[in-house]
Amino acid sequence: MKRMDKIYQYIQERSKSYSSEEIQGRIGVEAAEISQALQIMRSNVSRELNNLYRDGKILKFSGRPVLYFDREIFEQTKGVTLPLEIEELATVESGVTSAKKLTIQKSGFDCLIGSDGSLKKQIEQAKAAILYPPHGLHTLIVGQTGVGKTLFAHMMYEYGKTIGKFSEQSPFIIFNCADYYNNPQLLISHIFGHIKGAFTGADSAKPGLVESADNGILFLDEIHRLPPEGQEMLFYFMDTGTFNRLGETTRSRQATVLIIGATTENPDSVLTKTFIRRIPSIIKIQPLADRSMEEKLDIIKLLLANEVHSIQKPVKISVEALKALIGNIGVGNVGQMKSNIKLLCAQAFLNGIDNPNYIEIDFKLLPASVKSGLLALSSNRRELALVSQYINEALFISPNDQKLPMEETEDTSFNLYHLVDKKIKTLKSENIQSAVIKQIIAADVNAYIKSFCNQQDDFNMSVQDRLLKIIDYDLIDFTEEIATIVQKHLKISSLDRFLYAFSLHLSVFFKRIKSQQPLSSHAIEGTVSKDTEEFHLAMEIKQKIEEYYHIIVPPAEIEYFAMLLNSLKEEDDDEKIIIIVVMHGVHTATSMTDVAQKLLNVQLKNLIVFDMPIEVQPQVIFSKIMERLQTMNCHKGILLLADMGSIINFGPMITEQLKIPVKMLDMVSTPLVLEAIRKADVAGISLNAVYDSLNNFKGYESSAEDLPAEHVKHPEVIVTICASGKGTAEKLQKILENILPTITPRPIKVLPVGLYKVQESIAEISKEYRIIAVVGVANPKCDIPFIPLEQVIDGEVENILRTLIGIGGSRKAPPKNLVLRSFCEESLVEMLTYLNPAKILDTLLKFDSLLESHLGYQLTNPQRIRLLVHCGCALERMIMKTGLVYDEQEYPPINTQKLQCVNMAATVFEKTIKIVLTRDEKAFIASMI
Repeated sequence: MKRMDKIYQYIQERSKSYSSEEIQGRIGVEAAEISQALQIMRSNVSRELNNLYRDGKILKFSGRPVLYFDREIFEQTKGVTLPLEIEELATVESGVTSAKKLTIQKSGFDCLIGSDGSLKKQIEQAKAAILYPPHGLHTLIVGQTGVGKTLFAHMMYEYGKTIGKFSEQSPFIIFNCADYYNNPQLLISHIFGHIKGAFTGADSAKPGLVESADNGILFLDEIHRLPPEGQEMLFYFMDTGTFNRLGETTRSRQATVLIIGATTENPDSVLTKTFIRRIPSIIKIQPLADRSMEEKLDIIKLLLANEVHSIQKPVKISVEALKALIGNIGVGNVGQMKSNIKLLCAQAFLNGIDNPNYIEIDFKLLPASVKSGLLALSSNRRELALVSQYINEALFISPNDQKLPMEETEDTSFNLYHLVDKKIKTLKSENIQSAVIKQIIAADVNAYIKSFCNQQDDFNMSVQDRLLKIIDYDLIDFTEEIATIVQKHLKISSLDRFLYAFSLHLSVFFKRIKSQQPLSSHAIEGTVSKDTEEFHLAMEIKQKIEEYYHIIVPPAEIEYFAMLLNSLKEEDDDEKIIIIVVMHGVHTATSMTDVAQKLLNVQLKNLIVFDMPIEVQPQVIFSKIMERLQTMNCHKGILLLADMGSIINFGPMITEQLKIPVKMLDMVSTPLVLEAIRKADVAGISLNAVYDSLNNFKGYESSAEDLPAEHVKHPEVIVTICASGKGTAEKLQKILENILPTITPRPIKVLPVGLYKVQESIAEISKEYRIIAVVGVANPKCDIPFIPLEQVIDGEVENILRTLIGIGGSRKAPPKNLVLRSFCEESLVEMLTYLNPAKILDTLLKFDSLLESHLGYQLTNPQRIRLLVHCGCALERMIMKTGLVYDEQEYPPINTQKLQCVNMAATVFEKTIKIVLTRDEKAFIASMI
């Protein structure tokens, strides 16, 4: 049984123990009691309680402590129905009051999807039309085919019965005027009736629909098909309440009928002006495509539920199929959607005859016309972001309207298996070679781990405390033992990162073993070479796990361990070229490099500096240089910077002894040293690239227009990389295109590419362009400067590009942090429903500026992004009245000084957008800084 189910079961049992007399005031069970009774950590209990409350399964009673009670038992005991979305209750009595208010307000319209959204105004119009004395207002409903005009008219009828305007026996008659539009005489006859002999074939008198609808509603669909004479007869009846049958000369008949018409056309174009004037209430129903994403999904769920009740068998529909249905919304609206879903259920029912549990609708089952909806949705970025907020798993619908039990879900989103399996299936479907797949998998695992660990930053909690919210003490202790072993052999970039990634991976691994989920080795075999230190350590870890937990670790798991170790080890500084600065004088070289490093705020490990006083022999300095070089990895090459004289000959001498390429620049100056250090500190840049860029360097005062000849011959480009060449690469393209105009007037292009055949792609691009840098998730290992994704997020990319392009930092003031703005806006677009990210972003950035001013220190870009996205969501929670509660028993004590800084900075929200954050929301913000 899942953890949430255990907690819910406990609440149900405790709720049943209350007698009806005891259910008053504040009732229920607190989180601490559940934690102790079920031996589940308090933080995990609180998380699941919040999920149960959001799902509407339990009620929450405010106060200290917060109490929880089963909703269904409350409603049965008190004989009430609570609102679907109900805020925290103060007492039982306040809940009963809310239920009574709901009962009073309920009407047939409340059953309509969108009654509180897209149809709210239309429903108010309809209610007014029914209520208007003495017999209501005649109404015209306008909307596209399939939007639900007939259903809306029927709801008007039901509302009339609810409020006593119509009796239970009052008729509701529907007639489609299009059925007889080719025969106007017959059409009028159907509505008003005819006498014997009124026309050829009228062998006897017959009453019309007006008489049949007396004391009720006559709904005329496609009313624009009525001929002008028919419209005239109808508006005369609407005016006077009298009419005549076809063939009669006097209007002596009477009826009390509310006319509701419907049309898909513009009323002014298809109905006479005299007729339109008789219809005071015109209701326009918007097409399904214009309704909210939540309403679209609710309609799909309702239509699926209708089919499920018909076939009496549960239905499972995949995420891709749901998205295709939404993307396919267009002409036909709800009516076409209903037909699509009925057809899909019929096909799935046929295919699933042998499956006794449920029928399944997946993407493969969809007809081509519906499949195209997924492509259409993918091209609409805004719409796709909205869909992703609501759809993240397959939808299950059963005949009793309850979701089928889903597979056990992991307690954490960290899951290497899911990442690798999904990626391999995708790449194999594109017929990509196995060797390339392994390179892409290794790069994606590395990026995935870095991204996940960066998201977990919490400066108020230790890594152990954060992990204890997810996994148990024993596993953390075991991971720390593994870390001790690994640190003896590998340089770990961050112990916290290692504990996070490895303990979470082990947690998922043990769940798979327990559930007997197989691990396939052929998919990832060879991703990490068996001759590496990482693979040998992975073998040792496998043995430790088997000894400690008495289980058998599958061979495939060794590959996963090795990939993790490879991603978590410290990045090698040996991938940078060596710079040697040698100059005549006592302090010349030392002073020059000190100035350069202080200006750049770096301390290079790949920098060798020697001063050569006049009295010292060159051979002495050369020997010292060789001693240093023999302790370093120089395979990327050496850049020798000298002033004059015999030092210039050091280059060929070093190459002869070490067999390593050396490039030499003489007559060096401080600006040249500064530029050399800038460029040599970029990982992956080649010796030739640095040398070529510096060989034409004229100092920071040279004109931007004085470009090297190669720049004139070939236009310049920056390449962005991700696995597919679409998602991340295109986002990076957009960010760089915003940054580049603030750095240089030169027309530099940005081209996104995928990892598949990346080196061939770069070679092809090089034929037409001079590639300044490669930016992305994986280093393509070519002689071009590489800027990793982390440096883009950290905001370092602007200065790095200035260096590579050759524009000195002193030429102009630094640009605004476009990276921060871009990443925040991208995240907010995906997470916000009601607030417009573009409109609140400036306010959020102002909040950040004020907060840093009050704090007295600056936040890093990852901190800022995390903070501003959280604040944007907090502002939306205030609008939706679903603010978070800061439980001081569960979370760390609030830092009052930081909270005060947040309070002062948050006044910008009140002044600019009139939203006030609660103290609890401010407490969460304070805990993040």
